[in-house]
Amino acid sequence: MTLPISFEFFPPNTPVGVEKLKIVVQELGALAPQYFSVTYGAGGSTRDKTLSAVMDIAAAGFTAAPHLSCVGSTRDNIAETLATYRERGIRRVVALRGDQPSGTATAGEFRYASELVGFIRETQGKDWHIEVAAYPEVHPQQRYAAKDLQHFADKMKAGADGAITQFFFNPDAYFHFVEEVRKLGVTQPIVPGIMPFHNFAKIAQFAARDGIEIPRWVALKMEGYLDDAASIRAFGLDVVSALCRRLIEGGAPGLHFYTMNQAPLVVELCERLGFTPKV
Repeated sequence: MTLPISFEFFPPNTPVGVEKLKIVVQELGALAPQYFSVTYGAGGSTRDKTLSAVMDIAAAGFTAAPHLSCVGSTRDNIAETLATYRERGIRRVVALRGDQPSGTATAGEFRYASELVGFIRETQGKDWHIEVAAYPEVHPQQRYAAKDLQHFADKMKAGADGAITQFFFNPDAYFHFVEEVRKLGVTQPIVPGIMPFHNFAKIAQFAARDGIEIPRWVALKMEGYLDDAASIRAFGLDVVSALCRRLIEGGAPGLHFYTMNQAPLVVELCERLGFTPKV
């Protein structure tokens, strides 16, 4: 399988987590990913931890793409962060609006991710590869699907090179989203985000929070397994493998896996799909 794949991490909070992530990077790195991305807390709350994780990934010989959110930030803040990454040879970033930090009254100088993308292009030129977020089942804070599609198109027209979607379990939602934004003139690749069932209860919470549909038959079957971890794992692999195959057959330009900083489930899923580890 030659389709590009990528993996997402969150920055570890403890020294033990840092060391564990280094091992996970090596295990997933054997699958030759295009890059690893690292998330960024609300209002940049994990900036230093994100930078540290990104540098560890780069030191291991892989391409790293830090997330960069603009809510609560100033143009100077963003410029400083980009300069820090530039000094360390990082040239790939995932540009997001991000969440407002709790207890913060002002949104900063950027309202939308499209403004962040435009700022990077205006001040940094074209030597950054910029990914943005896409929401096949509509952004959880957007009431109208048409407006959400237009916001996405604005981000792409501002200079994004590609997009990564929020995770989903309905492939038709992805294909419909791609079809609709192509009508708005978007030509860049839109890579589906894949969430393996690391922990069904936690994934269900994420899905409920973000308006993501878990098919009823999948949820009922998962709940029916109760504490049977082996059956939950096996069924989850079957469901997500089928989803990925449908996406690949339908022309998805790549797959982006949300790893939850764990390797075994993602490695097995990728091997099922034909992504063979390098010896």
